[in-house]
Amino acid sequence: MKLVIHDLNEEAWDSVREKYDDCTVISDNGLIRPCTGCFSCWNRTPGRCVIKDGYEDMGQLVHQADEVIVISRYTYGGFSGFVKNVFDRCLGYVLPHFEVIAGETHHKKRYDEVKPFTFIFYGDHIGSDERKSAETYVKAVCANFRAEVREVVFRECGQEKRTVIRPDAEPGSRVILLNASMRSANGNSAKLARQLEKQLKSGTEIISLSKHLRDLSGLVRILGEASALVICVPLYVDGLPSQLIRLLETFRKEYSGPKMRIYVLANMGLYESSQLTSLFRAVKQWSAEMGFDYCGGLGISAGELVGGLMDIAGFRILPLKKAAAGMDQLSDAVDAGKGIGDLYVQPYLFPRSLYLFIANSGWKRMAKKNGIRPEDLYRRL
Repeated sequence: MKLVIHDLNEEAWDSVREKYDDCTVISDNGLIRPCTGCFSCWNRTPGRCVIKDGYEDMGQLVHQADEVIVISRYTYGGFSGFVKNVFDRCLGYVLPHFEVIAGETHHKKRYDEVKPFTFIFYGDHIGSDERKSAETYVKAVCANFRAEVREVVFRECGQEKRTVIRPDAEPGSRVILLNASMRSANGNSAKLARQLEKQLKSGTEIISLSKHLRDLSGLVRILGEASALVICVPLYVDGLPSQLIRLLETFRKEYSGPKMRIYVLANMGLYESSQLTSLFRAVKQWSAEMGFDYCGGLGISAGELVGGLMDIAGFRILPLKKAAAGMDQLSDAVDAGKGIGDLYVQPYLFPRSLYLFIANSGWKRMAKKNGIRPEDLYRRL
């Protein structure tokens, strides 16, 4: 059985439907909900998502397929909002536990297999830089899914027209920190946003994307009042989470306000901050397409460690030395209206081996707390 994941509209799908008659097809029925980052598919219902919207068994479907074919509009170096949503909901395909492969931290396999993936990107003017971005991104996705990139195909087609910024429009007067995480106020993105807010001298406001999912157009209008937008975001499946991609897609279609300065404040659970590069590249490509000024930002790895230490001892504790220095640079740049480039930081004097030991032990403790036996963490559906 082949599994096809696509975002084509009905007309486009009808033109290729016969080619995939014998495949299981995943498309957008309008009901899919974003991953909430609750990790239940790891430590409550291993391998299965707790969100019951028809997409809860994506990890199992990937496992059952002989091959996975992904058809997506090229969107800022990777997948469209819907296709990325499907991948975000595939988290249970792998285990929560970490191991080091080829010098990088990745999740362990749940299934003893190397799944082949074929990626078909379509769009208008997909040049060599865009192709390289997409190829780099899907390699990262497959590295973490412990899968194989069989082929990456690019097809030119017309893009939807977008509105453009109005150079004569009056710029906004405040800094908005957008918490793009679906987790609660205790999530790491929210904690880092609050830390940045404390350090900024500019007038600021923190807005949570999760509270505006039903009215992204309204959120675009609110964010359009900012002189600077800081996107505070976690890494999901090697890139931006789907809910943020959908917001950026809405910006592309509807925004016609003044130019803004764009910054990134990103975090992730993996140890090597270099694995955040695709996320930063996506925001950079979106900013260029919109005509905004991309001003760089701060990428922080080992996010669960960072968040935990912030709760215990604040942001100036020794293992967070590099993160604190980066936050100082970011806050100074936002206040001054300048750029800082892309800063990537890792724990200071806190070795990877120790981080992996603590993280892997923590997953077992959480599972036990939830009544899951250690052996059930590795459940295969």
